[in-house]
Amino acid sequence: FLTNHHDSTHCFKETADGSFPVQVVGDWLPRKLFGRFYAFCAYMRMLYAAIYASFFMPQREQVDVVFCDLISVCVPILRLARHRPRVLFYCHFPDQLLSAKEGLLKRVYRAPINWLEEHTVGLADKVLVNSKFTLRVFQDTFRRLRTVPDVLYPSIHTQYFDQMEQKLQQRSTVLDETVHPRVPRNSFIYLDINRYERKKNHALALKSLRLMGDMLSSADFKRCRLIIAGGYDTRCLENVEHYAELEQLTNELDLQEYVVLLRSPTDEEKCRLLYAAHCLLYTPENEHFGIVPLEGMYFSKPVVALNSGGPTETVVHNSTGFLCEKQAKSFGGAMCQLFR
Repeated sequence: FLTNHHDSTHCFKETADGSFPVQVVGDWLPRKLFGRFYAFCAYMRMLYAAIYASFFMPQREQVDVVFCDLISVCVPILRLARHRPRVLFYCHFPDQLLSAKEGLLKRVYRAPINWLEEHTVGLADKVLVNSKFTLRVFQDTFRRLRTVPDVLYPSIHTQYFDQMEQKLQQRSTVLDETVHPRVPRNSFIYLDINRYERKKNHALALKSLRLMGDMLSSADFKRCRLIIAGGYDTRCLENVEHYAELEQLTNELDLQEYVVLLRSPTDEEKCRLLYAAHCLLYTPENEHFGIVPLEGMYFSKPVVALNSGGPTETVVHNSTGFLCEKQAKSFGGAMCQLFR
């Protein structure tokens, strides 16, 4: 497994404890220039890794397949590797659609990068996407490509979840403890798991909870607790800023007693939260796939999500959860229905 950057304190556990070895290549290359040119730098870093993998990495055995994701510019380099491996490209979402739309200079800067993305995606031996929603976006974005990707849904580590759930069941019979010091034992817990990014729309969960204050009796509302558990990286300015924005919004809505904001919970902590929660909230709009609803449903929790993107392919409305409109009235109404 080759990557440009690996932080052992902020990663999947398997890549930190040595069970899945990781080799870092090209981390000395800049991630940005003059506070800009993130995409250009990302492409250069990935090209460096591809050149190393193809021509300089010691290989004791023949490499048959190279699995590549996120950035396709390295595909033609990988196809030139010594054993001529097949290259499988997994498109989570077209990179050019993840870039913020700005002025003329930005469009000029992005034009060759966007052309490279489309051209090099088409050079892969096989292209996969993570949902039917992403497939439609792929076909609308890369109109000159004849490539028709297959949908390969991401999955979850069910064996690990089974082990954790069994451990938590045994623990709960021995220790009578709460999931968090600020969450009383008789609470009805809404859990919102997602990175601290504005597009993840955590504010909808907060506004919906505030609306529930008008829908429920005072005694019932006092039982409600919202735990937001988000990925948080101090290197990412948006994580830091958005966490502070959510704190401020919590204060403005007078929800300090009802909301807990957690940063980068471990896998064990996340499982404990899923085990203790009564309901999972999933607030992003047009999410490419969304792995969190799967995790929630595996723990037998109903999911309240927006009626768009990947969750429409995984959550069955009125059966495994609710698919709602992007308004607090709709989202909060589903939350209230589950409480009742």
